[in-house]
Amino acid sequence: MVDAITIEIIRHGLLAAAEEIARNLCRTAYNTVVYEIHDYGIGIHDAEGNVVADTPGVAVFTRGNDFGLKRSIEFLGKEAMEPGDVFIVNYPYWSSAHVLDPLVFAPVHHDDELIGFVTCRIHVVDLNQKDPGYVLDSTDISQEGLILPVSKLYRRGVLNDDVINIIKFNSRRPRATIGDIQAQVSACFTGVKRTRELAEKYGAETLTAAMAAINEHGERLARLAVAQLPKGTWTAVDYVDEDGVDVGQLVKLQCTVTVTDEEMIIDWTGSAKGVKGPVNVPLGMTEAACCLIFKSITTPDSPVVAGNFAPMRVVTEPGSVVHALPPMPTFTLWTGILAGEVILKALAQGMPDRIPACSGGDVGAFIGLGTNPRTGELWQDGSNEAVGFGGTASHDGQDGIMHLSEPGCRNTPVEVFEMRTPLLLEHYGYRPDSGGIGRHRGGVGISRSYRFTAPGTGIMIAYKTQTKPWGIAGGGEGMPNAVILNPGTADEVWQGGSYNRLEAGEVLVNATGGGGGYGDPSERDPEAIVRDVRNGFVSREAAARDYRLVVTDDFVVDERATAALRAG
Repeated sequence: MVDAITIEIIRHGLLAAAEEIARNLCRTAYNTVVYEIHDYGIGIHDAEGNVVADTPGVAVFTRGNDFGLKRSIEFLGKEAMEPGDVFIVNYPYWSSAHVLDPLVFAPVHHDDELIGFVTCRIHVVDLNQKDPGYVLDSTDISQEGLILPVSKLYRRGVLNDDVINIIKFNSRRPRATIGDIQAQVSACFTGVKRTRELAEKYGAETLTAAMAAINEHGERLARLAVAQLPKGTWTAVDYVDEDGVDVGQLVKLQCTVTVTDEEMIIDWTGSAKGVKGPVNVPLGMTEAACCLIFKSITTPDSPVVAGNFAPMRVVTEPGSVVHALPPMPTFTLWTGILAGEVILKALAQGMPDRIPACSGGDVGAFIGLGTNPRTGELWQDGSNEAVGFGGTASHDGQDGIMHLSEPGCRNTPVEVFEMRTPLLLEHYGYRPDSGGIGRHRGGVGISRSYRFTAPGTGIMIAYKTQTKPWGIAGGGEGMPNAVILNPGTADEVWQGGSYNRLEAGEVLVNATGGGGGYGDPSERDPEAIVRDVRNGFVSREAAARDYRLVVTDDFVVDERATAALRAG
């Protein structure tokens, strides 16, 4: 038995190692999506594949790594995993993400005994998918790029040139793609080294016992939290805009959540089946999205460990949009991002004092690509954008922060875009009046305007533009996401997820959604409304229309005009 002090020292040693893995990755990656946005998932796992330490990036990646790692162990067997080996897998139905999110992992051995694993997942730029940048309308997995089953990148520390050459000849941008994968390898080697050092210092038996104790403690915390939640069964429905193939047809997500004294059951029965386009998600990603919400309402104040999710069970229908089966297309993973909001919508019916209203509901990702006239080279860069969060029983929703699915992520700075690409960022700021009204208003989204100074492609991945973020307890709906081409011109077009070929001078605007409001808007503190007007979150016109409050140019309440407005 390991004493509590040693367990705690080892726990923090593992967390420090996970953070060092992330820093190593960001220093060596080629892709701004990795080193600027932090589009990664990193974990240290026990010998069974259960995570014991992670570094926040894209939240659904961490638990997706567990799923992918365990499927890989089942496929190869532990006996095939030797010291110095590094593996790669991007088969979506195993790896829990699309083809461009390969999972790289390495076993950790001490005296030739397998004691754990290190995982690193990132988004790479190209694996010969049918369209450069991103795929929005595939109908079969074969259109989505090079598939790598569980393959050895390194055998006992020696590079496997066969796999590297396959990747090289199946990428439009082999230097960046292979460079990013090697950054994953370097990150995994860092994790292996640090985990081995803990085994050498404390002994392998002590380390593995501490890993087990960490997960047992995580499970105890989660079970205590579930026991304190309101009990019941609640069902919610929401929609993905479309699947990219059947254009204009909403894709249904239905979720029924049951909370008992022992567990939370998240049942997706009733969600759309047979979806033609690539908004289907693998089971591993659906489970990861469920884990994110479960963690947020049970053990939000402690790091992620696999034990946290023992009292949670996920039910899906194979072949549905939340449980893709081969050869269903899976490239546009936004269903997994939106799924968390549907779970919250169900829970809000039974525990509205614990649950926020809907956030802007999407990530609103932009990818630009083309040929840079300054260098003559191909360029590709992108950014995920912040949204407004939903209001709660105690406070307003946060303004312009990254979506709940990616709490460790950032967006790409204006300076990076303008230095690396032929893009001019004409506007970047908050989106006034986008938050839902309420006693506590929803947070506002943002708006970023890209002017192409050379011909190129602007891809938008946004799938909550047709339905509005919902409010709670009388709170108003937020403004949904919008993609606007050439605003203020005769060629202005509003759209959602889209693949746009643009000429020099054309403009693409990414406007993200605001959060839903919470509570009766007539109960909102007038001083809070004045503060919103002063800060530019709410316009004077909206204050008068929605709250029936007149705010002067000096940012004070016009009592006489307000009384007249409310009397009318």
